[in-house]
Amino acid sequence: MYLPKWDAPLPPGSGSGIKMLLDGQISFVQSSRPLKDKEYEMAFQRGILLQQIPVAIDGIAIAVNPSLNLTGLTIKQLKDIYRGKITNWSQLGGAELEITPYARSIQSGTTDFFQYNVLGTEKFSDRVIFVNDNQQAFTKISDKNNPGGIYITSATEVIQHCEVKALSLSRYSSNKLVSLYKNQGKPSDTCSPSQNQINFDAFFNGDYPLSRRLFIVINQNRKEDEQVGETYTKFLLTDEGQKLIKKAGFIPLRLSYGAFLGSNGRLGGGTLALSCRQA
Repeated sequence: MYLPKWDAPLPPGSGSGIKMLLDGQISFVQSSRPLKDKEYEMAFQRGILLQQIPVAIDGIAIAVNPSLNLTGLTIKQLKDIYRGKITNWSQLGGAELEITPYARSIQSGTTDFFQYNVLGTEKFSDRVIFVNDNQQAFTKISDKNNPGGIYITSATEVIQHCEVKALSLSRYSSNKLVSLYKNQGKPSDTCSPSQNQINFDAFFNGDYPLSRRLFIVINQNRKEDEQVGETYTKFLLTDEGQKLIKKAGFIPLRLSYGAFLGSNGRLGGGTLALSCRQA
């Protein structure tokens, strides 16, 4: 029998939460990425049956200093920045300004998603500075003495922080940039609900290039924990729960559009799918 244990605190992120779930420290976990094969294998070795249930859709935002005179990036340009191939904003038509790329630790679901979907088999450049949390990154890139910073994060985080701005993105052409914001939101002294709203249509029609599912992961072998996780998940999938998800800046799954993320993490037609396996 596998006995739960308590280890030293882990850096915040989906990977840390899943590890804590496998270690019996928590009842369920909210994850911004799907379970990995190695996590399923670890669960199987411990006699644990995991279930992951998608509850919302989130976008990946590219946050920069508001003073940066650049509208957006293509996915290739973004990849080249985090690979260290592009090191100055002047290489992209911006000012003569050194680029300082930031990211959360690899335990973060956002960083893990970026590695898999943008970098692929390539690694982060040694130029990338890894930070502990979003606030640390926002403080750095909003600093007037550090106007060249760039940071990958959740769309919901950016719309709550008006001291930074999100760049528009395009899969291929810089002439077809898609804004994260509904009304091309701009930073200001105070955030307001009418400003910096998520561009829901761009997610539904698949125009915004970086989107992902958000999951609740449940341990089905511990009855009380399973009941707690299922109750929480069922609430999130109710009309009230989905309204709260939308209010928080995420994309609800249960909308009349019927659009869901496919297995590759991108939007597409389909049905809500659960993932439950033992090995």
